[in-house]
Amino acid sequence: MSNTVIAALGLTAALAMSTAPATAASSSATLATQTPKMSDKAIQDHIEYRLESSDMVGRYDIKVKVDAGLVSLSGDVRTIGQKTECERLAKVDGVSKVVSEIKVNADIDKSVEDRAKKGLNKAGVAITDAWIAAKIHWFFVGEDLLKDSDIKVDTAKGVVTLGGTVKTPAGRLRATKLAERTDGVKSVIVNITIGGK
Repeated sequence: MSNTVIAALGLTAALAMSTAPATAASSSATLATQTPKMSDKAIQDHIEYRLESSDMVGRYDIKVKVDAGLVSLSGDVRTIGQKTECERLAKVDGVSKVVSEIKVNADIDKSVEDRAKKGLNKAGVAITDAWIAAKIHWFFVGEDLLKDSDIKVDTAKGVVTLGGTVKTPAGRLRATKLAERTDGVKSVIVNITIGGK
């Protein structure tokens, strides 16, 4: 009888020990899969990238502020559809609410064009070749189609030359479009090849 009790106690102890690591592994797996909370700055950067790389609203100077996940948008666009698009683009992971103070201004396109004629970007900052190259690089860093690409950007008097490699034809097309839509760019020469780094 005592051997049975000892065997039962040993089996209970063995089972307890064998399930302890599984429980620990389960809790560590749960911790590992939790999404880290994005900082307000990271959220703001992500939203600004989405707005500026948008074909629909990228030409407008939309200001983004983020405070504890609350996003405030301000600026002018030409249509209600563009305002709605800005609000949609601001809804990213980590955002609890979007407050839009964007105004619909039928004359905003003329203001943007007037600034461009004066050599200023949409925010009124002077456009230089160095600014153009930096802005294009910024666009490329945030673009999924350009991950693992090696693109060189040269700018002279507003003429941009893109060289290097991208993984896909879609990546080359996206790089070209992002460069073409950058403030101050007069033309883009594309010497990008398809392939690995």
